[in-house]
Amino acid sequence: MNISVSTTATLFTLEDNNSSKSYEASCPPEAQHVSLTVLLCLVYLIGLLLNGYSLWVFACKMAKWRTGTVLQFNLAVSDAIASPATPLMAAYFAKGSKWEFGRFACQLKIALLSAHFYGSIIFLTLISIHRYVMVVHIKQASPMKRKSFVKKLCFGVWCFLLVKAIVYGVVLPVTAENGHMQCLSIHQKDLTDAYFVINFMLFILGFILPFTISVVCYSRLANSLSRLKVHTTQGQAIKMKSMKMIGVCLLIFGLCFLPLNVVRTAGVVVKKYYPDHCQLLLRMETAYYASYILGGINCCLDPLIYFFGSHNFTRVLRKSLSRKIDQQPERNTKSESETVSFSAKRSAVYSISTSVEI
Repeated sequence: MNISVSTTATLFTLEDNNSSKSYEASCPPEAQHVSLTVLLCLVYLIGLLLNGYSLWVFACKMAKWRTGTVLQFNLAVSDAIASPATPLMAAYFAKGSKWEFGRFACQLKIALLSAHFYGSIIFLTLISIHRYVMVVHIKQASPMKRKSFVKKLCFGVWCFLLVKAIVYGVVLPVTAENGHMQCLSIHQKDLTDAYFVINFMLFILGFILPFTISVVCYSRLANSLSRLKVHTTQGQAIKMKSMKMIGVCLLIFGLCFLPLNVVRTAGVVVKKYYPDHCQLLLRMETAYYASYILGGINCCLDPLIYFFGSHNFTRVLRKSLSRKIDQQPERNTKSESETVSFSAKRSAVYSISTSVEI
């Protein structure tokens, strides 16, 4: 009788072990299509070139910075720092979704991507608040109008992003899954709960809240601009550029950041509550990487904000693209811009154009 019970217990134990092994190996990672790698490299290469040029303009061609210029520069930095993570992601796809670069490279990848996506969201939100204050409350005092305060605010944002990256590097380590190393992957079974909690914190505090603030600020700004009566061609052009900038900012949130957050949220829910639906999980993983590439398009769209929102940036861009401008016309251009600046103080349109300028 004891032998029978022992044998039965052994059989149940073996069955449990086999079922456990079957569960662990039920959803192994699969190689992604080569098109994802190509698009990933293309998007972030274009973003690197555009933001690299923007940073050069800020650092070398714009002697006088305003409060908005500080925010704009930090937005360009947050866009540019995503580029070092691109080769790691491309190699990860090329190796069949297997991480072979060690723990430190994984932590570096997490830090760069976190600072890129959520740094961009934070600075875009701060730009929306800044423009709202400068236009809708143009005659009222505000800390957002002081360059010293804005610099300290940006420094605080970078400190927050650094601390967040360190925490993620500790909480989301590299793990071995089915004999292969994984980094920041939906296949890390032991980190399912951590991904679930972190995702909803990021979704609510890192996307919904900033997006709501931006929509409110830009709605008020658009309403203020729409009520402005303009009778000159130049005034109409300034007003139209401001409206286009509002459209670009909202497009970035809707096209780049909304799919990324929604797809990632759906992915962690599927992983937590339907872990044995392998085909669904693999499709969610592919959808997430596609939305990741869409998120990278913000690197290419953000320079449009600089173009529509900054007269100085537009002027420098036009000068750099024109090879027929000699030194005398440059002095004339400067004189003309000073004249426009003087006239702006006596006109509501020009007052808005100079105060809103980033």
